[in-house]
Amino acid sequence: MPAHVPPIADEREGLLAYLAQQRRALRATAHGLTDAQARLTPTAGELSIGGLVKHAARCEAGWTDLILQRQRGRRRTADEGDSAEFVLTPEETLAEVLDQYEAAARETDAVIAGIADLGQAVPVPRGLPWFPADVENWSVRWVLLHLVEETARHGGHADIIRETIDGATLFPLMAAAEQWPDPWFQPWRAPAGPTAQGASSSRSRGR
Repeated sequence: MPAHVPPIADEREGLLAYLAQQRRALRATAHGLTDAQARLTPTAGELSIGGLVKHAARCEAGWTDLILQRQRGRRRTADEGDSAEFVLTPEETLAEVLDQYEAAARETDAVIAGIADLGQAVPVPRGLPWFPADVENWSVRWVLLHLVEETARHGGHADIIRETIDGATLFPLMAAAEQWPDPWFQPWRAPAGPTAQGASSSRSRGR
């Protein structure tokens, strides 16, 4: 079934394949949404699908920067929250953050392809409470495993949010987004009439 990772030859290929699979799943939760729907926060928390995609793009780019030991822009300080990173603002569109996510993914794959040893050290940033003070280095391998974990966790958030918005679930969305041949699941189609968006809008926190 196309949703599964194909056979893998080695560790590097396996880590990148599973990361790619989780990215596909997260992207699929946004399939067919308008910008307004992508900003909805219909569950008990403050997360939206657009905000999750935006965060995933920035998170992956940040870890790639850490591997390369480079800094792009101002680094967040310990007293700053990350809530804004999870918000699709009125000035941003879903298409824009999806493009940013695709660009971040391409760069990650290219950077990893150029690293000979997945055990290469990745220094742990200092002075930030969410990073361990008693660990000197991670490895590139650790970073890839963490990205798989992070992407999968937020993909699960997005699954629940999307189903709350209009009842759509992952495999029908993937079948529609990727045009699976002879899918086991009926591909998702946009509802003809009113959807759960109306009910969700009252809980959208004005976004």
